Amino acid sequence: MEILEYTSNAGIVKTQRKTLSVLILAFLGGAYIAFAAEGSTMAAYNLLANADTYGLGKVLAGTVFGTGLMLIVLAGGELFTGNSLIIVSVLDREVTVKAMLRNWLLVYIGNFLGSLCIAIMMNKSGLFNSSNGLLGGMTIKTASYKTALPFHSAFFLGIMCNWLVCLAVWVSYGTADILGKALTIFFIIGLFVTSGFEHSIANMYYIPAGIIAKQNPQWLTMSQIPADQTAHLNWFNFVVKNLIPVTLGNIAGGSVMVGGLYWLSREFQNKK
Repeated sequence: MEILEYTSNAGIVKTQRKTLSVLILAFLGGAYIAFAAEGSTMAAYNLLANADTYGLGKVLAGTVFGTGLMLIVLAGGELFTGNSLIIVSVLDREVTVKAMLRNWLLVYIGNFLGSLCIAIMMNKSGLFNSSNGLLGGMTIKTASYKTALPFHSAFFLGIMCNWLVCLAVWVSYGTADILGKALTIFFIIGLFVTSGFEHSIANMYYIPAGIIAKQNPQWLTMSQIPADQTAHLNWFNFVVKNLIPVTLGNIAGGSVMVGGLYWLSREFQNKK
């Protein structure tokens, strides 16, 4: 239960940071996750575009994506999904619900700004022209898939995602050296990406990048999605059809399935 105590103390530190400090660290956290998202897409887009190699593409994408959380844990940054574990500090009565919600809101905003920054720069960089625009097409296709998910699917995919993400953070708290933390994150995050679960902060890159990219006729053609069928790929559906259900699922996955259950386990163990 040493990890539980460490997590509780970490939540206290996170909620005591000043607003601008939190926003800056959250901006960096969002950018790091976006870098991981674009890098994993770049590594695997040719495989993901082919049904016969789709699974292999997901595995390859998973090997790259873990870099984002590694950067946050090792270099410093704030991540909304990982901060679901602040619930442990609340249950220990060391942090108020108000302080937790303040942190979540600030980090969520900062993560969005960081992710959006990378989405805009990727669209401006020319990299989406790779393979005659296939990378741009895959970016649109990914975003289109995510905004077409039924609410319940996005919610449950969000639960399973942050169950694993918070486990990666949880186990990294229990390792003392950099290599141990990196390897822990690598395998667990690789599992979440390979599985195809939904991460709200990653989607703050994937979907805006696709919304912006669909304005390019060549990339839209390479997505193999008819223009009239990409009408649902817009800012409204980004928020309502994906961000809201995935965020709620992420909160449940981290706060309940990791922080909450480990806290309950300790309480039952200590109960006379």
